[in-house]
Amino acid sequence: MARLVLDAWSLVSLFRNEPAAPRVRAILEGGPSGEHQLYLTVVNLGEVSYTIERQQGLIGASAALHRIDAYGVRIFDIDRPFALEAAKLKATWRLGYADSFAAALAQRLGAAVVTGDRGFQRVEGIVPIEWLIQ
Repeated sequence: MARLVLDAWSLVSLFRNEPAAPRVRAILEGGPSGEHQLYLTVVNLGEVSYTIERQQGLIGASAALHRIDAYGVRIFDIDRPFALEAAKLKATWRLGYADSFAAALAQRLGAAVVTGDRGFQRVEGIVPIEWLIQ
C-alpha cells in the first residue's frame, strides 16, 4: 500500500474543481481501505481551510474539512521535533512554510507528496513527488 502525503495545493484544486480535481478525487477514493494510505499535516489542513473559507465562506470550508475526514485522510499533528525538521527543509531548500511540513512528513514516512505546486521542484531529488499536472 503506497503512502501519500497531500499538500494544500492538491486538496484546494479538488474543492475548486480545477483541472487536477479528477485525479485528486481518484487518489482520495483509493484511500484508506484501497491502494493508498493518505496523510496531511495539521498545518496543511489549516492552509486548505483558510483558502477555501476566503473563497467559499465558512460553510464551504466546513464542507471541505468534512470531505477530508470522510475520505479517511490521516491528520498528522505537529510537535517540536517535527516543526524543526520542517524548518530545516525550509531553510535549506527555500520551500514555502506549509510546504516544508508536507515535505518533512513525506521524508519521515517514506512517502510521496501529491501536488501540482512547482515549489516542490526544489526538493524533488530528496522527496518523491507525485505530480498532478505536467
